[in-house]
Amino acid sequence: MPVAARAVRSPEPQDVETAWITVRGALTPTPVVPSPLASGALLKLEIFQPTGSFKVRGALAALAGLPAQVKAVTASAGNHGLAMAYAASQTAADVTVVVAETASPAKVAKIKSYPVTLVQHGRYFDDAEQHALSLPGRYVSAYNDPHVIAGQATIGKELDDQVIGPLTVVVPVGGGGLVGGLSLWARERGDVRIVGVESSVSRAVSTAVATGRITEVEVGDSIADGIIGNIEAGCVTPGLIGAGSVALTAVTDAEIHAALRWLFTEHGLVAEGSGACGVAAVLAGKVEISGRLVVVLSGRNITAGTFAKALTHD
Repeated sequence: MPVAARAVRSPEPQDVETAWITVRGALTPTPVVPSPLASGALLKLEIFQPTGSFKVRGALAALAGLPAQVKAVTASAGNHGLAMAYAASQTAADVTVVVAETASPAKVAKIKSYPVTLVQHGRYFDDAEQHALSLPGRYVSAYNDPHVIAGQATIGKELDDQVIGPLTVVVPVGGGGLVGGLSLWARERGDVRIVGVESSVSRAVSTAVATGRITEVEVGDSIADGIIGNIEAGCVTPGLIGAGSVALTAVTDAEIHAALRWLFTEHGLVAEGSGACGVAAVLAGKVEISGRLVVVLSGRNITAGTFAKALTHD
């Protein structure tokens, strides 16, 4: 039986400022590097985070705001769970991470290396999320949590110091925590346009934005495993995205494979499928660029076998 919708408040600009204090004290800013992707284009290398993904920002912000002695529970496609495990190792918080039985082995193995409780439940992320919501403790969503969303917005705070605007910033979209956080930052800055990129087989966020309500959509399998799944009832991210200057598009697995090959050939960089979605969208001509282009490479956690197949996949 589905768990009833939780009451989750939408993050405010002050939440971003609070998260920024935590994140800049714990993490080194990730670099931006020039790229031939487009004239003047830059890649923001979140693949250089200690957990291999931007998710560590939101996890640190969430656990910083967790009351003492309160247990945290989360569900994840992999990267958020790994981020929560890393953040727990830095804060000594008690964290339970629930992942699907089909979660990336690379991500599961890394989560196991940290002092957290790991539970594998169900075939898909949706199953893992429903199970996690039923467990005791403070649920920290990978995308539907004001502290997590504010933490992801700190990518924008770093870009304030790294790049002169106006900007088009392209990011992947799963549950919408990253694109929602950056839309909040962009509204404060005023010269930034955000483009969110979903997998073509998992379009829960764009459907919710277009219809004004959260409905379950059909979800398929994809190399972009980090952004596959439906979103929680009552999720605040569609509202954030709809209120901001955000365009949404989607890419196919073939386009993601091409992006992974391009990143490896042109930059010698390894990204996971979801991490390369922004590059895939630009290469496929699905991004209208206004000002300088910044593409966020959001994660690198991919098995060697999967990456090797992607490099040779038609």
